[in-house]
Order: sequence, then C-alpha cells, then structure tokens
Amino acid sequence: MIKAVRIKLLPNNKQRTKFFQFAGCSRFAYNWALDKQMANFREGRKLQSDYDLRKEFTVLRNSGEKPWLLDVSNNVTKQAIKDLCIAYKNFFRKQKQNGYVKYSPKKLAHLARIGKTPTVYDMNGHPKFRSRKNEDFRFYQDNVKIQFTRTHVKFEQIADSKRKNRKKANWIRLAEKGRIPVGVKYINPRISFDGKNWWLGVGFVVKYKLKPMRGLKFVRKQPMHPYTKGVGIDLGVKDLAIVSDETTVKNINKTKTVRKLKKKRRRLQRQVSRKYQMNKKGDSYCKTSNIIKAEKQLLRINHRLTNIRTNHVHQATRAIIDRKPRFVCLEDLNVQGMMKNKHLSEKVQEQKIYEFRRQIEYKAHWAKISVIIADRWYPSSKTCIECGHVKKDLKLSDRTYVCPVCGNVIDRDFQAALNLKRYGEAELSKSAS
Repeated sequence: MIKAVRIKLLPNNKQRTKFFQFAGCSRFAYNWALDKQMANFREGRKLQSDYDLRKEFTVLRNSGEKPWLLDVSNNVTKQAIKDLCIAYKNFFRKQKQNGYVKYSPKKLAHLARIGKTPTVYDMNGHPKFRSRKNEDFRFYQDNVKIQFTRTHVKFEQIADSKRKNRKKANWIRLAEKGRIPVGVKYINPRISFDGKNWWLGVGFVVKYKLKPMRGLKFVRKQPMHPYTKGVGIDLGVKDLAIVSDETTVKNINKTKTVRKLKKKRRRLQRQVSRKYQMNKKGDSYCKTSNIIKAEKQLLRINHRLTNIRTNHVHQATRAIIDRKPRFVCLEDLNVQGMMKNKHLSEKVQEQKIYEFRRQIEYKAHWAKISVIIADRWYPSSKTCIECGHVKKDLKLSDRTYVCPVCGNVIDRDFQAALNLKRYGEAELSKSAS
C-alpha cells in the first residue's frame, strides 16, 4: 500500500530563491510543450508523444538560447512535459464518457459577449497554460536522488558548487521531525508553494496489504483487536456529522474564532477593493506596496481558516476510527450538485464534506475497517426507523421526523444515521455470505 505525506519545508533565503527558479523552469517547459501541441492541433497534425517532446526540449536546453535552463535539474523539466502529456490523455478520456459536455454554458456566454468563437483550448478539461500571476509554483524531484533524514531532506542541484561545505545547501530543513521514514522507496515527490510556505508531498510504500471483497471498499480478514459495533454517519450542514452512536460532530464554522476571522476577512477584502479603485489608471489597475501588504494579510487569514477547518475534520475522523467500529457506512452525497444551490453552496463548501469522506476512507483502510458507501438514492432521512414507512414529502426545513403510520418522533439526521447503520449491516452480511 502507498501512503502519502505532505510536510512543510523551512528553506533559507538562498534555497527559497532556487525553489522559485526550479518552479519557473518547470512552468516554462510545461507551457512550451502545450504551445507545441496546440500548434499541432491548429495545423491538423498528430499530437507528439512524450518521448519526442522531451527529446526536442533537450536540444533546446543545450542550444544556449535559454542558458538559465542549465541551472536546474533535467528531471524537473522532463517531468513537466510528461505531466502535460498525462493531462492530454485525461482530456481525451473524459471526451469518451457518457454525458460529456464540450463547452460550459458560462464559457460560451463569455465568448459570445467578446465576439469570439470557441476553440479547442476553451473545451472542458483541456490543459491550460500555467501562469506566474496565479502563483503557480510547483516542480518535481527525482524519487531516486531525493534523500531524507529525521530532520532534513536533500534535493538535487540546489547548490551548484561541488565543495563539501557548499553541498550542505542541498539539505532543506523539515518542519516536523521523523514524519517521513528513512531508507524506503519514495514515489512522486512534488514541491509546491501556496503563497506563504513551501510544501513537500511524497508517497512511500508500507508493508501490509488489504484485499477487497465484493461490494465493499476495504475488508479485514483477521481482526487483530476487538471491534465494536458498526456506525452509520449522516453528513449535513447544520452539524458536520451525526453518528449512529448518538455522538455529534459540531459545525466548526459556528464557533467564535471562525466568525471573527470571517468578519476580519470581509473588511480586508473591502480595503483591497477600495485601494485598487483609488489607484486605477485608465483601464488598468496599479498594484502598490500597500495593496501587496493587504493581500498578504488576506492570504494569512485564508490559510488560517483553511487550517482550522481541515484540523477539525482530521480530529473528527480520527475520533471515529479510534472507536474501532466493525464498519463505517456513509452516504454517497452529490456534493457537486449541492454546490449549485446558491443558498447552500457556501455552507457546503465550508463544511468540507468530500474531505470528511476521503479521510474516513483512507484512515479506515489503515485501521483495516470496512467502509460501505450507501446508494445515492437510498432514502435514509425519509425512512422511519421503527416501521420502515417512506415519507416522500419530507422537506429540508423539517428537522424533526414525524411518522404518519406509527407516530414515531425523532430527529431526522439521527434517524438517517441509524438507517445507514442498518444499511451497512445488511451489505456486510451479503458480502460475508
């Protein structure tokens, strides 16, 4: 099994400068290859293969036209070209799917307003040019040449000098000690910049494997520790999660800390908008040093909010898995469809519902606990837990379920969690038989 870790880096000023240089060369190689493929599209030629593009880029790299390309590792630019070819494969694969829409309605409306006809580049899923203005700073490191200790990581070609005392610049300090194992096989190391900090994401192989059975994501074969009963989890907007064992995961966005940060963010956004209007010159906007400072403050607040929400989801999912349930049953929510509701989209986005499911799945995988995903159309909230009657006219505003047949009165979210637990038990018995 492959386990992935994302860890913050603590580079010094020289290392940080080199990181931006690596990211710039990676972006240049990606855009160069995309421009080549777009030219092939326009002239009706067949798209070039990954091998041909990398071979042609090596000629450009050694020609002397772009001497700064020689200052970075060849693996950085080669992987950027490979990433573009993978993006094109995914683009063509999506076109073969049923119900694929070539152009989004918003894109067509925008092109109609500016009097432009849609091109291949405007199609859904087509690779886009990477821009420095959008803070697109990321690059690859060779998984064979990267090295780890408990406190540092060694990158390739950060220091140009071959002297021993200068080679220390290749070692970058990690923010967390002992997080990544030493001496294992590393997979796809990626370095990225989020506007404030540099991050390293890397995968590595762990020993044990899980064998899936039909209808279930992960199934344990021989339990190594006692398991409690299974749990059903109903995800929502009022509360993040309602568990069938009568525990509730609260909505972190209703806390005082998050509300104060959101209020501060609104004020800063207004300030930045006013500063742009004050410094407008004709049709263009002038970015002053005060605007840059205000935008950095805004970025820090956005990172703070994201970290608070992600940490809350991590703690909630870890608490559920630590109870050692026999299985975990979740509902298959259409989060993309929920985001189209203008009244609920912001609340759904802040709750991180998809992230909750993703974390439950991989943490249950590590703990060898079965994960069952209920059918999307399973009426967990509308089905009475006592008599099984399905109340089809149940509205979203009805927070309490009153059964017209047996008179059962229960919270609708808690009832949904109980129904999901029952669904999981039925699926588990089917799979075992």
